[in-house]
Amino acid sequence: MDPIKVSPAHLARYGFADNERSAAALGPEGLRLWDPATRRPADDDAAAVLDTLYFAADPDLALFQLHRLVEAAGEEVRAAVLTDRALRRRLIGVLGVSATLGDLLVANPAEWRELAGEQNTRAAGFSTRDVSTVPLLRSGYRRELLRIVAADLTAAADVEVTMRRLTELADATLQAALAIATAERGADECRLAVIAMGKCGGRELNYVSDVDVVFVAEPVEEGADVEKAMRAGSALAARMMEICGFVAWPVDAALRPEGSRGALVRTVASHLAYYKKWAKTWEFQALLKARPAAGDIALGEQWLAELQPLIWSAAERPEAVDEVRAMRRRIIEAIPRAEMDREIKRGPGGLRDIEFAVQLLQLVHGRADESLRTPTTLAGLRTLIEGGYVGLADGEALLRAYRFLRVVEHRLQLQRLRRTHTVPDDPAGLRWLAHALGYRPNAARDAVESFRTEWVRHAGEVRRLHAKLFYRPLLEAVARVPTEQLRLRPDAARARLDLLGFADPAGALRHIEALTGGVSRTAAIQRQLLPAMLSEFADAPEPDRGLLAYRQVSEKLGNTPWYLRLLRDEGPVALRLARLLALSRYVTDLLIHDPEALRLLADDTELQPRSAEVLTEGFAAAAARHPDPETAINAVRALRRRELFRIACADLLGILDVTVVGDALSAVTDATLRATLGVTSAGAPDLAFAIIGMGRLGGSETSYPSDADVLFVCDGDAKTALTIAEELRRLLARPAHDPPLGVDADLRPEGRQGPLVRSLGAFEQYYARWSKVWEAQALLRARHVAGSPDLGARFLALADSKRYPQGGLTRDQVLEIRRLKARVDSERLPRGADPATHTKLGRGGLADVEWTVQLLQLQHGHAVAGLRTPRTLDALHAAVAAGLLDRMDAAELESAWRQASRVRNLLTLVRGRATDQIPRQGPDLAAAAAALNPGTEPQEFLDEYLRVARRARAVVERVFDGA
Repeated sequence: MDPIKVSPAHLARYGFADNERSAAALGPEGLRLWDPATRRPADDDAAAVLDTLYFAADPDLALFQLHRLVEAAGEEVRAAVLTDRALRRRLIGVLGVSATLGDLLVANPAEWRELAGEQNTRAAGFSTRDVSTVPLLRSGYRRELLRIVAADLTAAADVEVTMRRLTELADATLQAALAIATAERGADECRLAVIAMGKCGGRELNYVSDVDVVFVAEPVEEGADVEKAMRAGSALAARMMEICGFVAWPVDAALRPEGSRGALVRTVASHLAYYKKWAKTWEFQALLKARPAAGDIALGEQWLAELQPLIWSAAERPEAVDEVRAMRRRIIEAIPRAEMDREIKRGPGGLRDIEFAVQLLQLVHGRADESLRTPTTLAGLRTLIEGGYVGLADGEALLRAYRFLRVVEHRLQLQRLRRTHTVPDDPAGLRWLAHALGYRPNAARDAVESFRTEWVRHAGEVRRLHAKLFYRPLLEAVARVPTEQLRLRPDAARARLDLLGFADPAGALRHIEALTGGVSRTAAIQRQLLPAMLSEFADAPEPDRGLLAYRQVSEKLGNTPWYLRLLRDEGPVALRLARLLALSRYVTDLLIHDPEALRLLADDTELQPRSAEVLTEGFAAAAARHPDPETAINAVRALRRRELFRIACADLLGILDVTVVGDALSAVTDATLRATLGVTSAGAPDLAFAIIGMGRLGGSETSYPSDADVLFVCDGDAKTALTIAEELRRLLARPAHDPPLGVDADLRPEGRQGPLVRSLGAFEQYYARWSKVWEAQALLRARHVAGSPDLGARFLALADSKRYPQGGLTRDQVLEIRRLKARVDSERLPRGADPATHTKLGRGGLADVEWTVQLLQLQHGHAVAGLRTPRTLDALHAAVAAGLLDRMDAAELESAWRQASRVRNLLTLVRGRATDQIPRQGPDLAAAAAALNPGTEPQEFLDEYLRVARRARAVVERVFDGA
């Protein structure tokens, strides 16, 4: 045929790229599908064939192979292709996707009839009677494979059906090969079972893959010679493997005990002995996919039944979860770097990520939930979704990704019937793969771009979800729970609760039943969570309190879609929540009134305190949204509650240093006062009004029980200023669910008898004429907190003249401060308090350290700039730098101050209310010890506190008292 009569444009219309060869195959000397006179398809049937060729993975290859097949098989095949639409689609689909299958059809031209009619949709398999020789088995295997490929390519079978049919074909081939091997030997000296492993065991075989197996054998007669039976079984197994390698694919028995170094065939007892004593976690993971596939099925089922208890107890090993994770990392590390981004099986975001995540969840949760005991990845994933172990959206995303990746893998392998999992990087190879997958160019993008977009999307989802599921901290906690204790049956649960130290097992059981009763998805997820959380509650001194708090929070949020999903999926949330609820009444109260705050536990960055600027802006914005002052301050207080929860959780979880806690709590108080002042002073925008922080607030050393010690300063209408201050205190003192913020102005001149608000001039006059040395000492902590910056700066300049007096203190003033300290120690210590363990006023407590540092500030602040700071530790470090304090003495004081501050905070968090006294015994002492350092015994904690306090007290007596 003259190539000019079929132009490149005509050929391109049908997807052909090889003009000369395609023109020859289409013309009168070829398939006669093109009329050179009209330059159109010869007739409607020919047009239909050309249209079908267009949708082949490689139209040129399909046309060339069809031409060869017609030449080999005769006109019958051409006539059938023209008239039988179903056959046409199957045959052209096969010829266009696989050069190897095309060559096999040309070499065996009669086999094209296997694609005619509806027989290609039948389940794969053949009778061993029909394949009594190796050549017959090879031919039978090839015919079944051809049917499977045709059904796959024409969408008569989806990827799951295709995998199942390939597995059935493998099973039939193993059985037939074993029958041939047995017939060749002529005698049955042993019972041999072939156990499918890996993808074959999971009924998810590829087109081209090794078939992993394990062999189990027993003598035919009880009491017969076992060694002789094993030799016979080994010979039989070896011959079966040889036949399968010649017929279809290699049989790999490397998953057997001891791998390739171990015996090829073992008895059930030998397998059991190995798995009980020597097997590693990955070997039990491999057994998840074990399934009797050929030979003596009853023997195979006996073998599997014997091993089941070992498989499902493997996750209880302390190292099990880490070993599975390490195995996945080693697989990734073994991938050549050049192929990492193109590996759809082993690479990140590939099939192995999905399979390992599913298998780890099965190992951990399948101990108690037998529905998870399936060898098939997709079936296992669906069961995990149904049981609530994997979220619906996450599970569906993984199902879609797995099916997509397996289809890509199948198409890659079909091209040359070669084992590969690597996406090509050359343009022609990518274009072929995209076409084989059904992508076609459109107005928006070409086929390759469409494929790449979907591949990247699925791979990204798999990477994200693999990390989320595979590295879920809850898995390790659940794995540590013994299998019998996972089931939460009433009898077993009550016994376990008693064992875990619950004081009221019956009451705890009622909480569990309320949380896990019924068949809802919520109850199912709670049944997963509670075994691990009960262990966390048990680590606390009062497990009952933690479980009760958990029930209260769950009942508040139980119907909220994100709540249980957050506990199950998001990092350490569940275990963190269990620890916090069991240790802290303070956190529990905050959470019950603001359950949405639970989301903060998912991410360490969310537990980092917000800066003062961010808090000030956010609190002010919240207040500005409400015209009514009470509603506005309610919004501010709600934000304050959220921030207190953030700080308290980070504190209890050991994320924050005690000085950072003080800064953070002070910043929250600052923002609260600023926002409230903005509301109460809105009617007097021209009035200069400032709030000066004093005490621990001024030093940015606020603790959880601290009031906001302040001075109110104005410059203008005193009556309006008084109204502003009183309204501010009222709004912040109103009863609410928030921890109270008392605004204490008792450090003002004349104390409670003096005016609540003074002008700057009145302060100046008072300090010049009547102030005492203790008032100068109080001003050491003064810091501008809110209101007019200019007025605040002028007040602090006034304070500097009093708190850092020129020449320091006189001898009488030093003696006066010492007398005041002695009076505070004797009179302000609560009745019945233990001075050895009172964190604020006790020996070596906060007051001891702070009075010592403040004495140095009053004496030397005028000369040493570093001492002019409201922060205790900054002043302490400055005293050392100036040579005013021995470095070792300063270290003892700092240790005591940090310890007392930390313990005082912890006592408040544990009890839920302010306290300065460390109990000598009881659950609060134990909880504080556990919060300070998990695993610390209460007496050890108390002894350490007393030791540090005693050494600091010795420094105080030497430096402050001058002893």
